[in-house]
Amino acid sequence: RLFAHWEAVASTHRVSLPRDMAGPIAQMARHSQAREPVPYVSLSQQGKCEEAAYEERQYPAGKWACVTKGEPMYEQSISMSFMKLMRYICKENSAGCYLGMTVPVLNEIHLTKDETELEREVVTAYYLPGEFQQNPPVPVDPEIHIIERAPLRVITRIFYGMTTEETILREISLFWELLGSTDTVLRETYIVASYENPSIPQRRNEIWFICRT
Repeated sequence: RLFAHWEAVASTHRVSLPRDMAGPIAQMARHSQAREPVPYVSLSQQGKCEEAAYEERQYPAGKWACVTKGEPMYEQSISMSFMKLMRYICKENSAGCYLGMTVPVLNEIHLTKDETELEREVVTAYYLPGEFQQNPPVPVDPEIHIIERAPLRVITRIFYGMTTEETILREISLFWELLGSTDTVLRETYIVASYENPSIPQRRNEIWFICRT
């Protein structure tokens, strides 16, 4: 029943779910309450109507497992990449054990020069839990690369729901309206941070604007 549910979710992203995902899906479901947050320091918050309109954060350097895909649709790329990462998290690693889930999962995107579309290539990144940061288990899948990411300063804004190319472009545009004219952040590269699994209709996401170093 669980597999059938995820099969239906995958089909909405125009992705087929291989049968070998049944094990990782069941394992993730068992551990769904134990999710380690990616560490960061909050530098400032800008409020609006008693809510944080956006927040500036500093993330430390750390090791991430990354997969790059360039499918026709954004949600196809992130779905296919995350299935690979799920297999790695659940067993297909040199430690042969469940590594543990961290949140958020990051999806790095690039805009075309005219800023009207997303480039096809998306990098999906999973932060290695604290106990594996010094010695990350090696992935079985050669498409998964363990990368040491430099410290990152970002300005973030929450949004809820699906993450299609259309909704992402809209959220980027709304965030620029909110921030106004500034050259302190990159214009061509952004990050979509996902906190919940894609079966949740009103799932929490964030758009991250990357501060220039």
